[in-house]
Amino acid sequence: MTEPACAHDDGVVVVTHPLVQHKLTLMRERETPTGVFRHLARELSLLIGYEAMRDLPLETVEIDTPLEHMQARRLAGKKLCLISILRAGNGILDGLLDLVPSARVGYVGLYRDPETLEPVEYYLKLPDELENRVCLVVDPMLATGHSAVAAIDRLKQAGCNNLVFVCLLAAPEGVACLRRAHPDVRIVTCAIDRGLDEHGYIRPGLGDAGDRLFGTR
Repeated sequence: MTEPACAHDDGVVVVTHPLVQHKLTLMRERETPTGVFRHLARELSLLIGYEAMRDLPLETVEIDTPLEHMQARRLAGKKLCLISILRAGNGILDGLLDLVPSARVGYVGLYRDPETLEPVEYYLKLPDELENRVCLVVDPMLATGHSAVAAIDRLKQAGCNNLVFVCLLAAPEGVACLRRAHPDVRIVTCAIDRGLDEHGYIRPGLGDAGDRLFGTR
């Protein structure tokens, strides 16, 4: 019997499709070069983007095909909003924009204090009318969960009330942290790994996603 392509558990969706798992394995490998790593991240964002956007609202419209008139379905409401947590979020932002080129884009700039592991905000630029938009918050890794929580705190302060967090890889600690702070936010990821090391890195993980995406490792 064929296994389902996704596993759902208490607001967390793990996309287990064979192509997703294959490409994630290639990203994990130490010797995968920057260009290939970046391309794989974009491909994975396309694949998990379908699941992340599963609940987008639709409306019925009247159209004419080359053969006849019909009623058809299209996205309803304000444009989807994609929020990238800088800088690593940009590694999967472009793939999601390939799916929805008309989406609005926002940025939350955060870095992790190496001593406390707490996020520090340095940049914020968001589209207007967030209260009327579905917002996908994107970051390749959900490690401690502190950056995700901080970003979503800021988005809710700006009026957003319909949020999905999209990442390539998560740790149980990060999932628990985000679910505890924002139980209304669905998490979509490719895998949940064993846990964090003393430096807050996901194990076995794939290293520092930002460094590997931008060749700064």
